[in-house]
Amino acid sequence: MTSTISPAQLDHTAERLRKVFNTGRTRPLAWRREQLKGLRSMLIEREEDFLAALATDLGKPRLEAWVTEIGFTINEINLTLKNLKRWTKPKRVSTPMFIKPGSGRVIREPLGTVLVIAPWNYPLQLALAPLIGALAAGNTVALKPSEISSATSNTITRLVPQYVDAEAVSIVEGGVSETQNLLQQKWDYIFYTGNGAVGRQVMAAAAQHLTPVTLELGGKSPAIIDKSANLEVAGRRLAWGKFLNSGQTCIAPDYALVDKSVKDELVKYIQASITDFYGSDPSTSPDYARIINDRHFGRLTALIDSGSVLIGGQHDGSTRFIAPTVLDGISGNSAVMQEEIFGPILPLITVNSSDEAIAFINERDKPLALYVFAQDDKVIDRVLDQTSSGGVCVNGVILQVAAPNLPFGGVGESGMGNYHGRASFDIFTHAKPVLRRGTRPDPALAYPPYTKKKEKMIRRFS
Repeated sequence: MTSTISPAQLDHTAERLRKVFNTGRTRPLAWRREQLKGLRSMLIEREEDFLAALATDLGKPRLEAWVTEIGFTINEINLTLKNLKRWTKPKRVSTPMFIKPGSGRVIREPLGTVLVIAPWNYPLQLALAPLIGALAAGNTVALKPSEISSATSNTITRLVPQYVDAEAVSIVEGGVSETQNLLQQKWDYIFYTGNGAVGRQVMAAAAQHLTPVTLELGGKSPAIIDKSANLEVAGRRLAWGKFLNSGQTCIAPDYALVDKSVKDELVKYIQASITDFYGSDPSTSPDYARIINDRHFGRLTALIDSGSVLIGGQHDGSTRFIAPTVLDGISGNSAVMQEEIFGPILPLITVNSSDEAIAFINERDKPLALYVFAQDDKVIDRVLDQTSSGGVCVNGVILQVAAPNLPFGGVGESGMGNYHGRASFDIFTHAKPVLRRGTRPDPALAYPPYTKKKEKMIRRFS
């Protein structure tokens, strides 16, 4: 792996970026807008470079790659540019009588120098979306793309410095040792997207410097299919969300809790949707992605044996193809239920009611996403009221992440902190309270010696 900085410089990445930040060059609104426009120009002008890299890494279809990686990120930039002046404007707040004469306001100031560590499954979007927020907030940034999606990492490393201030944004390629080196340095903020095991290491390293973090993790995101659901729509949307990017999506429906009275019909619609999307042989479809590497391919194919195969199950190691697969006969103790699947395998767990589904979810770690398909509003309300998750989509999947004014993030084991839109700007800034007081009048009431008359007056106006 290569880097935009030398090995000797790697030990002092944060220090070098902090020196740039301390010059004040990243604070003006004009500088921030220039960086965002540069990123947008890069995505438009070098679209083919990124599409080719994403196809190399994950076999991503062109349209799927554009929508979920390039188009998504351009929309995030456009939203930020449209609102940045308003977001940066100080906010006036009221002040109590006993503080007057005085006025209060909250100023959003950049945190300083931040580290962004990106994953491999959406290697462009999940690297650039946090970068957008960090630059909009006026920070300097070290960006660590994932070495697993090496083609995209190389492309980011090659192109980003051509379009943004290369002294304020350092791209660091490499593997575990480079990441560990970065984590040993002192940052003002760390933004990590990935799995919980590494998330714990990130948080432990951050604790050494009392560095705040956002952890965008994952987990087993459930889908509840109630007996009142529109099953045709549920089957189609489940199939789309689960098998998008060959299941390698942190908010993909990990498993489905299906009312026993509608399971057979749901399976019929899932099968029909798979055929509609990818044809009778998905291995020949140009619209179906591949597994990232041999290690994950082996892990996933082993999970297929967790239950009986209702749909799919075919796989080919030479191309890292795993067919869209649906499993039956699954319980909470099955092997496929012990970790996030992160692949095109959908286990079905039969339940007798939505209340049983809610109880099943609440016995486990809080998921990043929760999906409920129902036409009965009472069922929907019970799910919303009685479960906790990073986010919820009702009668749909995945698309909650695309709503720009909905913050995205986890809770508990699925992460902490959130971003997208205004939330991205907020996490990379400090809300600094400022109280400004006049010098006249300066009544003696607030100063010693304290008398009963003063106490009476202070109690009255406090």
